[in-house]
Amino acid sequence: QVQLVESGGGLVQPGGSLRLSCAASRSISSFYFMGWYRQAPGKQRELVAAIIGGGSTSYDDSVKGRFTISRDNPKNTVNLQMNSLKPEDTAVYYCNAKALGAGYWGQGTQVTVSS
Repeated sequence: QVQLVESGGGLVQPGGSLRLSCAASRSISSFYFMGWYRQAPGKQRELVAAIIGGGSTSYDDSVKGRFTISRDNPKNTVNLQMNSLKPEDTAVYYCNAKALGAGYWGQGTQVTVSS
């Protein structure tokens, strides 16, 4: 069973930065998709950023230019650098990984943007 463990969430003021990390229990090269989703209270879970296949990335329009997804293959981690944070970025952020025939979720990490 694959485990994904997120870290790096917390409370930050508007305009601040946070870096989320997702550590996988096996080589991330085995996943064709790794992404960060978020879910705010009363809202559906949404895809924020993804890294696919050979390394191409995609972002939701709401975070383009502010968030950057990256992976560290030797450490089996996927990171999400979040800059210029806004109150509307407040949510639980989840790491997701997809392999052929299977998908995995982390337990989530809370990000709160508030003054």
